[in-house]
Amino acid sequence: MQFRIEKDTLGEMKVPVDKYWGAQTQRSKENFKIGSEKMPMEVIRAFVQLKKAAAVANHNLGKLSDAKKQAIVEACDEVLEGRFDDHFPLVVWQTGSGTQSNMNVNEVIARRANEILQKNESKEHIHPNDDINMSQSSNDTFPTAMHIAAYSVIQEKLIPAINKLTDTFLQKENEFMDIIKIGRTHLQDATPLTLGQEISGWRAMLEKSKKMIHESAEHLLNLAIGGTAVGTGINADPTFGEKVAQELKNLTGFPFRSSNNKFHALTSHDEIVHVHGALKALAADVMKIANDVRWLASGPRSGIGEISIPANEPGSSIMPGKVNPTQSEALTMVATQVFGNDATIGFAASQGNFELNVFKPVIIYNFLQSVNLLADSLISFNTNCAVGIEPNKEVIEENVNRSLMLVTALNPYIGYEKAAEIAKLAFKEGSTLKEAAIKTGYVTEEQYHQWIDPKKMVNLKNG
Repeated sequence: MQFRIEKDTLGEMKVPVDKYWGAQTQRSKENFKIGSEKMPMEVIRAFVQLKKAAAVANHNLGKLSDAKKQAIVEACDEVLEGRFDDHFPLVVWQTGSGTQSNMNVNEVIARRANEILQKNESKEHIHPNDDINMSQSSNDTFPTAMHIAAYSVIQEKLIPAINKLTDTFLQKENEFMDIIKIGRTHLQDATPLTLGQEISGWRAMLEKSKKMIHESAEHLLNLAIGGTAVGTGINADPTFGEKVAQELKNLTGFPFRSSNNKFHALTSHDEIVHVHGALKALAADVMKIANDVRWLASGPRSGIGEISIPANEPGSSIMPGKVNPTQSEALTMVATQVFGNDATIGFAASQGNFELNVFKPVIIYNFLQSVNLLADSLISFNTNCAVGIEPNKEVIEENVNRSLMLVTALNPYIGYEKAAEIAKLAFKEGSTLKEAAIKTGYVTEEQYHQWIDPKKMVNLKNG
């Protein structure tokens, strides 16, 4: 491998000649050989958007020449196109402020921008700290990049995924609204409802979770930019933060704004904790939905078997013909990962000391993993399972007719205690509810058919 010599304030470093990063990135690469978790590209792209916006703001403030601004903007656009993805090698497990990833971005943009200047025969030279990092600190840029990345991935990836599964459930809800099935509470038989009503609960869960995510994500629009080192804004124009936020709004289409209190923005990550709480609520809901699906589809001979789901792959290496609810299993594993990520984020966010929280990389890594896993698993579950859910009408009807909890409909006519006596007798003798009701003498056959009608026990206005 061929190398070139790069310098920083600590001295010289050998950097691979084909890489655009500089000495500080190389030092981090060599000093933190920890794990395989790389700084997420969502963070890198957010950083690059920020650097582009900062260059425009600094130029408008008269601090950056036309040539430098144009070269930086062009370099940022090339990075955003994905042309330099291989030049961001740093791991999550680095300095807790994310300084080294900030410098990684500064160095790559600076080197590419200098190539552009040279191509344009300009005599100016761009420095990663003096120009790319102008009016900034890692302490305000990294939390800014965290919020840009977090908000963007929610809006661009997670919300559309939730919408797809919601639409599928709405279709199934309407299609199955007249199919009466037995309800279950405490894993025991309960009164009837329709399959459409049951699915409407799943649909409403997704809608409510999406609403909570939307509402909480509004707090991510507050950006730390302009606070620089400790929140005072040293070395930055007082209007710099607002100007950068406006440029980011123009660039992304999202209404970012500079935080009113930069001292809070540098040392607290309560906004991310809050939003991840909504993500955890979504994870709890999808855990319930996935479990319902696999229970209802259990069998095919010895389970509940009231619905069927697509057979996507062989389910066993030893049992021929076995088909498993693999999409439910994947979705529930994702939910457990999100629960774990929430614990990590909450603890890390509690570790702000004085003017800075130094657990930033692990916070954003876990947050983005949760969003990406939820989005991917919802799409997979929708495509490979939910759209193929079908009712097994014969099983559903049999379970309704066999249920002892239809006796609940007798309560208004003969009272709770007599109705309970009928249910216990039917269970003890293995008879039908009708046979037991007539045997007790509390109900005639005519009354039984008049009072116990599953269709009358289902309120179709609900759901």
